[in-house]
Amino acid sequence: MKKYVSFFRNRFAMGLQYRAAALAGMTTQFAWGFMEIMVFRAFYSANPAAFPMTFEATASYIWLQQALLAVFAAWMLEPEIFDCIVSGNVAYELCRPIRIYDMWFARSMAARLSRVALRCFPIILVALCLPKPYGISLPPSAFQFAVFLCTLVLSFLVSVSFYMLVYVCTFYTISPMGLRVMVGSVVEFLSGGGIPLPFFPERVRGVLEILPFAAMQNVPLRVYSGSMTPAETQRAVALQLFWLAALTILGRVLCARAERHATLQGG
Repeated sequence: MKKYVSFFRNRFAMGLQYRAAALAGMTTQFAWGFMEIMVFRAFYSANPAAFPMTFEATASYIWLQQALLAVFAAWMLEPEIFDCIVSGNVAYELCRPIRIYDMWFARSMAARLSRVALRCFPIILVALCLPKPYGISLPPSAFQFAVFLCTLVLSFLVSVSFYMLVYVCTFYTISPMGLRVMVGSVVEFLSGGGIPLPFFPERVRGVLEILPFAAMQNVPLRVYSGSMTPAETQRAVALQLFWLAALTILGRVLCARAERHATLQGG
């Protein structure tokens, strides 16, 4: 266990060094957040009653999404892991007394958390200072905030587990580029990254909410914004736990199989 904690600490410390990149990223996220809110504002001004979420809840959803972007973003994958597999350097990892899946899992968590640590709080502080209904609102109760934190941790683990499948599937491809592009587009759309899931048609939303993508960013953002009932929250948490277990088991099985059948050429 100490080995994987060391991998986590080293990757987290390395991620904290990129402060200039974090500043540039925050600038982009502020611009994108304001643009999204203004677009939704134009729709809400026509008929606010036609939307499943209040504009204030939608604004909170968007700002929290920007603050926690590194937790959920499908395009923030680790290029070093892909290069390790494609180049064949994974052979060195196979010689170590470690489990590759656990090591990559720890690295992925650390990389995402380090980006969040640099960007999250400035974005939230600025969003809190914005006038209503354009800023982020505080949860109505401490209990709802605690539920939000629980769902956020689960969504983070589900996201990392899913992206671990992307790394493992690279063993079976010639190039990971097509897989990365496809996964980035699908996850961003189906997890509520572009449009919150409540805005989808009812039948489509019913299907999307049981997929693993909804267990990523959709659940904690909606819990925080207050757009989920207690019954919906319980069902969503149960699905998060299910998908976390299913994705982790599947990832471990595929990774073990890939390790046994890996063929490396060169010298």
